[in-house]
Amino acid sequence: MNIGLAQIKPSKGNISANIEKHIKFIEIASSLKATSLFFPELSLTGYEPELAKELATHQDDDRLESFQQISNLRKITIGVGIPTKTNTGIQISMIVFRPDQERLTYSKQQLHDDELPYFEKGNEQILIEIENQKIIPAICYESLQTQHAEKASKLGGEIYLASVAKSQNGIKKALIHYPEIAKKYTMPVLMVNCIGECDNFVSMGFSAVWTKEGKLAGQLDNNHEGIIVFNTQTEEITKHIIR
Repeated sequence: MNIGLAQIKPSKGNISANIEKHIKFIEIASSLKATSLFFPELSLTGYEPELAKELATHQDDDRLESFQQISNLRKITIGVGIPTKTNTGIQISMIVFRPDQERLTYSKQQLHDDELPYFEKGNEQILIEIENQKIIPAICYESLQTQHAEKASKLGGEIYLASVAKSQNGIKKALIHYPEIAKKYTMPVLMVNCIGECDNFVSMGFSAVWTKEGKLAGQLDNNHEGIIVFNTQTEEITKHIIR
């Protein structure tokens, strides 16, 4: 399987502009033979907790239909980040579009203290199955909690996917934690981060892939948007930098 990560610089609170950017990246990833492409945490709005209530939506929002269409056409699975509404509040979610299948929504189950005034926790872990391989999604803070990866492994997860919005300090922790998780649970770990200003910090990119042995297979920098595609069989990496 060729699984892709899209490191982007989102436009703050501008869902329509971000949809256009996402589609551009999906087209590029498809040309690189990616069969899936995943975006950073809250990629369609930017990581902006104070705007989340205003921007929150649901997986069947008509504005997102273009993702389902391109998923069907290109036979590519797409994971995008957006705040979603519940009956009781707002969640940090990843909406997954699969070719000719119903959409999935995964909501972050473990929140950082700073997020608690704005969001509520999700309560269900999902598996994303592509080409008979099971991907476990994790969203930012929870991906640095070992118990989340342990649960993922027990559920039969074979690939650990961290969709994040991380500052320089967060990236330092991630670059130590993720290879240890890969080795401990014998599964590749993929991290997709954004770049640019988010909330009250700057997101530092460095989207990366570690093999099941914990070896760094490939990484983007902290200045450019780009795509990294990982072949889960050969462990080969393809990178495309957008300047």
